[in-house]
Amino acid sequence: MQSESKHPPYRDETLPTEKRIEDLLDRMTVEEKVGQLVGTWAGQLDGFKSVEDVEDEIVESAVGAVASFGWAGALDSRIDDIVETVNHLQEVALSKTRLGIPLLFNVDAVHGHAYVAEGTAFPNGLGMAATWDEDGVERAAAVTATEVRKSGAQQNYSPTCDVAREPRWGRTFETFGESPFLCGRMAGAMVRGYQGDGLDDPNSVAATAKHFPAYSEPARGEDTAPVEVSSYLLRNVFLPSFLDAIDEGVASVMPCYNAIDGKPAHASRDYLTDLLRGKLGFDGTVVSDWNGVRMLHEDHHVASDHRESVRMTRNAGLDVASVDAVAHADHLVSLVEAGAVAEHALDESVRRVLDLKFRLGLFEDAFVDANEARDVVGADAHRADALATARKSMTLLQNDDTLPLDPGADVLVAGPNADTPVHQLGGWSVPDEAGTDVITIKDGIESVCDGTVTYERGATVTDPDDIDAAVEAAKDADVAVVAVGENWYIHEFGPTAESGTAPDEFPNRTTLELPDAQRELVTALHETGTPVVGVLVTGRPLAVEWMAANLPSLLLAYYPGTMGGQAVAETLFGACDPGGRLPISFPRSASHLPTRFNHFPHPTPIGPDEHLPSYDPLFEFGHGLSYTEFEFGSMTVTSERMSPHGTTTVELPVENVGDRRGSTVVQVYVTDQAGTRVTPVRELCGFERVSLDPGATETVSVPIDAASIGRVDETGRVLAIPGEYTLRVGEQAVTITVEPKSD
Repeated sequence: MQSESKHPPYRDETLPTEKRIEDLLDRMTVEEKVGQLVGTWAGQLDGFKSVEDVEDEIVESAVGAVASFGWAGALDSRIDDIVETVNHLQEVALSKTRLGIPLLFNVDAVHGHAYVAEGTAFPNGLGMAATWDEDGVERAAAVTATEVRKSGAQQNYSPTCDVAREPRWGRTFETFGESPFLCGRMAGAMVRGYQGDGLDDPNSVAATAKHFPAYSEPARGEDTAPVEVSSYLLRNVFLPSFLDAIDEGVASVMPCYNAIDGKPAHASRDYLTDLLRGKLGFDGTVVSDWNGVRMLHEDHHVASDHRESVRMTRNAGLDVASVDAVAHADHLVSLVEAGAVAEHALDESVRRVLDLKFRLGLFEDAFVDANEARDVVGADAHRADALATARKSMTLLQNDDTLPLDPGADVLVAGPNADTPVHQLGGWSVPDEAGTDVITIKDGIESVCDGTVTYERGATVTDPDDIDAAVEAAKDADVAVVAVGENWYIHEFGPTAESGTAPDEFPNRTTLELPDAQRELVTALHETGTPVVGVLVTGRPLAVEWMAANLPSLLLAYYPGTMGGQAVAETLFGACDPGGRLPISFPRSASHLPTRFNHFPHPTPIGPDEHLPSYDPLFEFGHGLSYTEFEFGSMTVTSERMSPHGTTTVELPVENVGDRRGSTVVQVYVTDQAGTRVTPVRELCGFERVSLDPGATETVSVPIDAASIGRVDETGRVLAIPGEYTLRVGEQAVTITVEPKSD
């Protein structure tokens, strides 16, 4: 360890980062090294922790990361308080620790800066994916990064790279749906948006791909339950979105809580080192999920105590423990001193953390400006971006010409999600509406409708609320708009018998049906004879077969965010076209699961009628209607033969043959006709969203490379096996051949 000097080389921004890191690392004690590998929090988690408590941890244990805002139990949710706390704690780290290493603040801003009351909330993951618009998703992430960084945080625990395989799972809403390809494209776009042209950009944040390697198909849909998948499915369903994030240079990766093949991810060297770093080539930091370390002894029972859990995670390849703070640090110091954790391995983790802090420019400027934060967070331009994204996400599931509505119509607005801001924001958002500026569905309809707008809620999420008043109002209305679905964050309808849930099942569901109170409201409105338009505000597919059979129109709004009510209203009244397309299939009931589009072939040894239509989803992946009509011309490819690393392009003209401007998505699917093993009946391999005026035609080009149609092999490489592949757009198909690699 070097002696200190007034102007040590690690403070010299003219030196290469590598030299600054090595100079600083050479000066650090084991305790100071360990401090950079643990994080702490301020707020309510397992008990309350104050700013003063965090100060003590920084001074006494050189703790290097803090979460004081941007999560469910955070200390602060208003921007002025956030900036004051961040700057104060940075000052403590810089002036009251020996080496003055700045803090890294982390947040969960998964769909905008939604845990800050003034922040801009975009649609949640499913809604983002429903836009099928990579540029728009990248823009949403860039807005989020700007608001997060100006608030004082530099690391965002996003994007969620999990592929939605189990709709009962309570975190389905965070995902980009059931297609590995779509999830990967959206995850890559988010990384580009968060990290911009480089982490030295003052408007960028370090992105975190989570939850590695497989989290989203837990047994029974119960969060953190084991995920039992074959090595083939692990590679080809769960890894591709992480590969896309890594290809975009994602700064950090977070392991999943659960076990795969009996191995908890946080303790698996196979996953965190051999696979993630060795085969996939990731070179950033690995940061634990919140209680991921302690779960090894508290839940998985693969460690005897906390100290053993710390040892296992460190030797597996974990760099940073998010929230264990002093307890984790004390154990790690003793493990290093005992030789149970090698100091050279500790140094590698510290190098990665310091490299991230240097790249973020924290050694040059760790503070944030309160005035700038006020100007940026929730800025009008950002709200406009949120509105644009919400508009593009609106997915019209069915319509018998009830929509778009007449602007002069008298409208009843009803339902638990018509005027409840926090339900509209959905999970990973402020849990109450104090200080928020959310345009609800009721607000939006009132702003665009010239007729009389009457509001009668009729039901909460779980209980009736004067349904009779809603029924009487419906009788006097030209149309009723009923907004039903799920509530905020926990994605539960509540611990009630009619919802089929119990208190200890949060945040998961055993049924996908609406609670009795909501079904009763919708039925009562339908029985008035007034046309009823259903709006689903939800974070997962719901079983709405009765609504689909009895209501003329259904619009899926997902969790649409800050400006979502405006987007819903504009779509209902025809000011914008519902151009969203489903990123996940809607089953008829939970008993019909799984209904995903990319299933494996079903052999029929007795006869072709074994597959009943009732097995099919109510609304399939990629579905969505428009207010106009499109015709797809003949599909061609630029080359019917390609090398294992080559590219071809699908081309076809798209014409808007209707009488209004609208959007559609050209979706290209691939089927492997002669694989070396059984492969899905189809996979998405390319897409392009196009918006056209009436009568306009555009030739759409969708590039298809070998990676788009290939498989991930045992080494982590994406390869297209030589042979024939069928590419499909709608009913059209073209066969291409991937040729063997030439010698």
